Amino acid sequence: METNQSKKLLEAVRVHPFFAGVDESTAFSLIKECQERSYHKGQTMLKSDTPRQGLFLVLEGIAEVYVKNDHSGQPEVLEVIQKGELIGFSSLAGFLAGAGKISHPDESSASQSVHQNHAQLDEGKQLQANNRLPEKGRLQAKGQVTVEVRAAEPVKVLFIPFETIAKRWDDPKVHDYLLSEIAIRIKDVYGSLAEQVKLARGLGEKEAFMTRVQDIMSSGVINVAPRAAVQDAAKAMSKGRTSSVLVIDNDVLAGIITERDMVERVVANGLPMDTAVQSIMTPNPVTIARFAYFYEAISAMLLNGVKHLPVTDETGIVGVVTLSDLLRKKNESVLKTIRRIDQADERNLSQVKVAIYDITNTLLKESVPVFSLLNIVTNLYDRLVERLVELSIEKLKTQGDHQPSRYAFYQMGSGGRGEQFMLTDQDHFLVYEEVSGAEAYFTKLGKEITEQFAAAGYARCQGLMMASEKAWQGSVEQWEGRLRQWTVQSTNDNLLLAQNFFSYRFAAGSQELNEQFEQNLARMLERSRIFLFRLAQLERNHPVPALDQPVRALFKLQRKTIDMKKEILFPYHHSLQILSLANGVLSGTPLEKMDQLCKKGVLTNGLASDLKEAVAHIMAIYMKLRWPGAKQDGKIPSVLNFTSLTTREKDELILSLRTIKELQSLALAEFVQ
Repeated sequence: METNQSKKLLEAVRVHPFFAGVDESTAFSLIKECQERSYHKGQTMLKSDTPRQGLFLVLEGIAEVYVKNDHSGQPEVLEVIQKGELIGFSSLAGFLAGAGKISHPDESSASQSVHQNHAQLDEGKQLQANNRLPEKGRLQAKGQVTVEVRAAEPVKVLFIPFETIAKRWDDPKVHDYLLSEIAIRIKDVYGSLAEQVKLARGLGEKEAFMTRVQDIMSSGVINVAPRAAVQDAAKAMSKGRTSSVLVIDNDVLAGIITERDMVERVVANGLPMDTAVQSIMTPNPVTIARFAYFYEAISAMLLNGVKHLPVTDETGIVGVVTLSDLLRKKNESVLKTIRRIDQADERNLSQVKVAIYDITNTLLKESVPVFSLLNIVTNLYDRLVERLVELSIEKLKTQGDHQPSRYAFYQMGSGGRGEQFMLTDQDHFLVYEEVSGAEAYFTKLGKEITEQFAAAGYARCQGLMMASEKAWQGSVEQWEGRLRQWTVQSTNDNLLLAQNFFSYRFAAGSQELNEQFEQNLARMLERSRIFLFRLAQLERNHPVPALDQPVRALFKLQRKTIDMKKEILFPYHHSLQILSLANGVLSGTPLEKMDQLCKKGVLTNGLASDLKEAVAHIMAIYMKLRWPGAKQDGKIPSVLNFTSLTTREKDELILSLRTIKELQSLALAEFVQ
């Protein structure tokens, strides 16, 4: 007579490969040998010094396999185990070897047949044999196991003894399943180790930026239906003591409402409290995976201008993490810097640079991946730029000057490319709608913006490519004429101006005017093939250097240095620019342009992936080269001496240059003479 508990367990695992394919009676006999266990969040399930007696099949929840970092005292998560997966593979091989289930490579077919026949023993003899043989297996299983397992959330598992596993080993499906799971697990662990080793290179405290989102998030999800009243949402937030509520429609995330939304969209507009939440929610909110790193969450928030991220896994929404949660618990400097930027005025603008530099220094020390670092820092600078423009408009108001029409303010250079990690020279321009009094007002605004940039620590552009200059401000019509002149009269000087211009990125002002401006640019470029041809001609004179010789031969070359900016980054940016313009991609960061070119079929996914990896390596070297001088406001070199690189860095640099050269060849091939 089977117990209800056994029936429930069998129902839960019947389709699992370990139990599938056997009759019900055999399945029940296997289940009886197993044991259901439960663990609360954070509880250790397996300790490093505890002998392993079997595998755990996860029925509910999520567990983590980790090792203790003797240096920091913090656990380093190697893999995440979810529902339907097994825990304990590290000692399975030892048991099977001790139980005679893994044959030696030299073992004969006849000997293997003995093992197969052994599986046909009746249950009593099999169990008796297994009880005698595993002593060696248990000894090996105990071995040098150094990993531990803990519950990332409440977990239920089915403990399957090794003796039970041995009974199913000779089933080809079970055999293949276990081996494939081991192979996949090894791959995942190596990937996790590689990622963590990469992140942990260098010195400094790693805890803050290597923390996982799941360790910081609020796991209680407060939610309402789309047609619920605003008052119900407010009550839910108050009761749950949370600053946001999720809008869930039939188990699907439809939107999010924050305290700020309540104030700005309900109270400020005088909406009744019975208004449906779907009319004030932010639809399709940005989400973050529960196993993402701290720096990824910070980057997502800054990049999208949000302070709340619903946290997801394969089961759906499992929590919410806020900017305050992240920074209050792990790194207050970023939050303080954001507040300092938002509250900046002319008296304390110079302090913002110091604050952002402190964050940049921390990110570099903690070896945060280069694109994530650039996302975080560039978004802080973007926030600063918006504040500088706001301050400029506010100052003109105090002087009696009021904005007469829409405007769009743009950044160029590293700020335009989203590659800014230090305050560089000013590179920006201003576009506005032509109405009465607009020219006089925006001439003043351009000059005031340049002054505010200087007060914040931006050096004035030696080439005078700033909104304070007549050549870099104007109405939409004036800009059309200016650009037409550059494209028709493609002198070297005009081409250089155009190269800088087409690194632009919209920074502040009217999004509608920006769209109109870009539409005009697109129409103009459709008729400017000769202009693009001239850009390609100019680029032919600056080929990416080839360092194809083996690394050991580098020191024997006459050439010992390379100018990272002029010989690598400029050709890379200009080649990508030419290829993008030729295919109708006008603006965006280099990564965004690559993605657009992939969608258009201009770049293969493989080449785009190689390019991103190459650029990440080059930018990492570039920042390492320039940051010490920038941090100390001293000399900022761009010339790299090969002797400062490790052997691995030299190898990667050679491969990266080949990839950049491939991009350059592809761009120039569009304009074969």
